[in-house]
Amino acid sequence: MSLCPPYAPFFGLGGVASAVSLIKTSVGAALGTAKSGIGIAGLGTFKPELIMKSLIPVVMSGIIAVYGLVVSVLIAGGVQPKDYSLYAGFIHLGAGLACGFTGLAAGYAIGYVGDSCVRAYVYESKVFVSMVLILIFAEVLGLYGLIVALIMNSRATEAPACL
Repeated sequence: MSLCPPYAPFFGLGGVASAVSLIKTSVGAALGTAKSGIGIAGLGTFKPELIMKSLIPVVMSGIIAVYGLVVSVLIAGGVQPKDYSLYAGFIHLGAGLACGFTGLAAGYAIGYVGDSCVRAYVYESKVFVSMVLILIFAEVLGLYGLIVALIMNSRATEAPACL
């Protein structure tokens, strides 16, 4: 079995697709934005002056997609049509999946926390601080995936040389 089969870049590009190409981090960001946006629209009917403060979940959801974009660009820069090992392909696939799934989970958490807390913010202003703290912890899930993906991507350069 060859260390560098012709299908090895397929796995590396699978990592690119998993990280950002409308599959995981983008879906997580869209879910977070949509779910939080529903809560913000509900808040706006009762207290329109609170809309700008309530946009925090939407902004944090958008950052999740940026994490996936960064990982995808780095992985795509490492994928080569020739002299690309299966080891590097699987490392890149794993990095994309790590970032993608954590981005999906973070977007889901941000969306549901944002929706619930924004709706509660209409009635109690003290909820705002706890909402921001919970959103930060949800965002960190995506950041953990980014860090793991960056570490994995740096390990792909240690792939054995193709002969």
